[in-house]
Amino acid sequence: MALVGALLLLGLGTGGTPAAAAATCAGVQSDFNGDGIRDTVIADPDATVAGKERAGLVHIVLGGGKGVVEISQDTPNVADSPETGDQFGFSVAVYDANKDGCSDLAVGIPYEDVGTVRDAGYVQVVFGSTTAVGQEFPSKGFIQGANQPLGGGPEEDDWLGYAVAAGMSTTGHPFLVIGVPGEDGAGGVDMGLIGYVYGTDFKAASVSQNSTGVWEDAEPYDRFGASIAATDRFFVVGAPGESTGTVAFAGGVQAFRPSINSNGIPDPLFGMGQGRVPGPDSAAQTDDRYGSALAMAPYRPAGAATITDALLAVGVPGEDLGTAVDAGAVHVYHLKADGTVTLVNWIDQNTADVEGEAEPGDFFGQRLAAVNTATNVVSTAATMRLAVGVPGDEATEETPEAGGVQIFPMLGPPGASDAWIAPGEGIPSGPASRTYAGISLGSSPSSLYVGVPYGPVEGHAVHAFPWNTASGGAPTQTWRPGEGGIPAGGAAFGAAVR
Repeated sequence: MALVGALLLLGLGTGGTPAAAAATCAGVQSDFNGDGIRDTVIADPDATVAGKERAGLVHIVLGGGKGVVEISQDTPNVADSPETGDQFGFSVAVYDANKDGCSDLAVGIPYEDVGTVRDAGYVQVVFGSTTAVGQEFPSKGFIQGANQPLGGGPEEDDWLGYAVAAGMSTTGHPFLVIGVPGEDGAGGVDMGLIGYVYGTDFKAASVSQNSTGVWEDAEPYDRFGASIAATDRFFVVGAPGESTGTVAFAGGVQAFRPSINSNGIPDPLFGMGQGRVPGPDSAAQTDDRYGSALAMAPYRPAGAATITDALLAVGVPGEDLGTAVDAGAVHVYHLKADGTVTLVNWIDQNTADVEGEAEPGDFFGQRLAAVNTATNVVSTAATMRLAVGVPGDEATEETPEAGGVQIFPMLGPPGASDAWIAPGEGIPSGPASRTYAGISLGSSPSSLYVGVPYGPVEGHAVHAFPWNTASGGAPTQTWRPGEGGIPAGGAAFGAAVR
């Protein structure tokens, strides 16, 4: 990393945190230019930038047909420079980091080299603006190191930024959670940790499974921080490599409140593996990888005057169902305002009335997206929706790993209103080998975003589907390289979308 990039990372010589646009930004979610219209973030972490292969970039498609902004480390006021294999945009999160009313973009770059330390990782917050999205103000960056907000030190294969999630607490403090699943420690390799950045002055803390109040102890290959989900009241961190007794890679999750406690970290609520809350097959099994994917949506239970709780979906893509190895499953939980948790649903493709059939290698639950489509009313099965990626689904014997996406209600019987979309069945490009549809999912209150970054190049796109779509229903909008102001080309267009 160049010296100039390091100085920007520390916030030196940047002129401080931007706040100039406060009077003119509309304050709408995912609105980077402050015009009151939702924008769409589409990442291509494998894109070539300035001749550097897999340096990565992010497209911000401005709502209302106002153009496309391309953000990379070759963009003015975005720190550092593109380098081969960085994968800028591997993970993304959207929040209002400086509370000026314009949305800001947190970009994970887990394969960024820090000095001579390979794949230590880096996260940049790129600021929205009414005049020049991502370019008017210097970005704010985070690494590990002496005198850095996250402390510790960069190590090879830390993968800082492998996962990111963000939100605004109920007390009005913006927060960003940064996964560092490759973090090593005295106990061994890949134990993992998270960085927690909060407030408009970007205070930060580091949290591991050895932190006070956090469930379990840090162990080799836990990979705490490999997945993260957040609402304004809670955030949850996955440790898909967590061992349960002698059961390796069973997986686990830890829930927090975003408020800082007396130990100087976000307040831990509970941790759990698959066996904590009983279900149809609650015993943890080797390589279940519970917590590989997480999704969470705000929830208003009956009798509540407003949003108080959340529904959490936990992906278990390595779950074996009978003889179907790695068929996969998803658990849905109710996180209550008092910090307790109950199981709502166990979902797999063998669940009663659910379309399809669980098969070996489906990896049902490898990716998840969740939404509350109407936060101003008591939540129901119609408003609480869940999308489950099934990237290993085999359309035909000739098209292995074509993939697909299944949509479910988060409340009530999962098979009551589920829908299946896949290449050739709603997704416009026909089934092809190793398309891995379902490997990229995003959500807004009105749309489920399905990225198709792999498979035949002509099929690379992001499709928006209504949450109440029927099986095989057509998308309402599609973004493709070379169309609508998006530059042609692209290597993994849509690998992350928000």
